[in-house]
Amino acid sequence: MRRADRLFQIVQILRHRRLTTAQQLAERLEVSTRTVYRDIQDLCLSGIPIEGEAGVGYLLRQEVSVPPLMFNEQELEAIQVGMRMVQAQGGHELASAAKQAMIKVEAVLPDRLKAYQSLMFAPDFYSDSQLFSLLDLLRKYAREREYLMLSYQDVNQAESERQIRPLALYYWQGVWTLLAWCELRNDFRNFRVDRITGALPLGSHFDHSAGQEMADYIAKMTALYGRPAVSLARCEPGNEGL
Repeated sequence: MRRADRLFQIVQILRHRRLTTAQQLAERLEVSTRTVYRDIQDLCLSGIPIEGEAGVGYLLRQEVSVPPLMFNEQELEAIQVGMRMVQAQGGHELASAAKQAMIKVEAVLPDRLKAYQSLMFAPDFYSDSQLFSLLDLLRKYAREREYLMLSYQDVNQAESERQIRPLALYYWQGVWTLLAWCELRNDFRNFRVDRITGALPLGSHFDHSAGQEMADYIAKMTALYGRPAVSLARCEPGNEGL
């Protein structure tokens, strides 16, 4: 990471945290604490209103507006690949948003990067329009925390209906999966979106409930498998989603 990029990252991290130690910054930026101390000193000398001291932590005294730094080739490629994946697999609404976002990014690129194109693609030749529409709806219901009556066909083609609380959508091994709290089972359940045959909103919203949120599921899976990365890549025995 270039030093200018690192200084920018330090300001961005401090903007979104109350108090941040040099050790936390060092781990985030993968540098030594001595480098962080030197960077903080240089930022202060340049007029950035940072308060704090070594061993205690740092924070910004006021909101600071810092113009974004330009992307390098690898950062631009990461953005391009991510946008292409969303356009190919993220549903109609997010696909459109990704396309518009990429137009905005390309509009401010310098000439040397405007012609840069990643060689990694996510073709949308086989995109399922019906699945895209369902993803849009499920994302909306999860965000608005609305109860759903879900019609589902499991791996054995057995049909069932469940009243659920949709919590999140995740994509792994080429499949979109809905994480939900199942009122019938009184537990978390995972449903493959391509096996959902209907999702009817029930017109009522659910509140935040301890033990029934996505964070609780992640904590549960982390305790079972030992690392957060596995939490959304496996389903518990008996889950309908697989």
